[in-house]
Amino acid sequence: MAGPYQSILLFGPPGVGKGTQGEILARIPGFFHSSTGAIFRSLDMTSDIGKLFYQYSSRGELVPDDVTIKIWSQHAYASTVIGLFKPAQDLLVLDGLPRNPAQAKLLYKYINVLKIINLVCKDREALFERMKKRALKQNRADDAKDGVIRRRFEVYEQETRPVLEFYDPALITEVDAMGSPAEVLWHILEAVAPIQTAHFQNPL
Repeated sequence: MAGPYQSILLFGPPGVGKGTQGEILARIPGFFHSSTGAIFRSLDMTSDIGKLFYQYSSRGELVPDDVTIKIWSQHAYASTVIGLFKPAQDLLVLDGLPRNPAQAKLLYKYINVLKIINLVCKDREALFERMKKRALKQNRADDAKDGVIRRRFEVYEQETRPVLEFYDPALITEVDAMGSPAEVLWHILEAVAPIQTAHFQNPL
């Protein structure tokens, strides 16, 4: 890898819409969306890295931080080799990574964080209802259970939210996640469009 990837982090609690906004940004030239969940789901389980992932996932265990970063970095590099991701032109939009401060430290040599979009929702119950509807729509009944949803929020508050403290507060822009997808995108673009312009004017 030639130098760190110029990156934007999509951050926020479960169900807040990080994946939706990442997918929308991916359709705009100059952005490359990298979703950790999608990467894990696309792994070839017969490959070395796929077997390593399966060792943990098959036991219901969380994938260790170093393995997560290894899988992600290999996928990012492979995307550059086949031309999907062009670091000299594209801003990397990270969704689902880092999940804890340890991962943020491990990512330090791979990415240069230019902006963090922190999607926020002050009405937690509204977010719970959104997650229930999404789980049922995607036929994931277990994810629609109150206990499962509340546990995911507990994990977020304990492990993931502290990631924000790892970065310079000046990099963080809060965006209300409960507007329409277009409205949320509008506010995200207000924050990241100037960064993309600067990246185009000063390519790597």
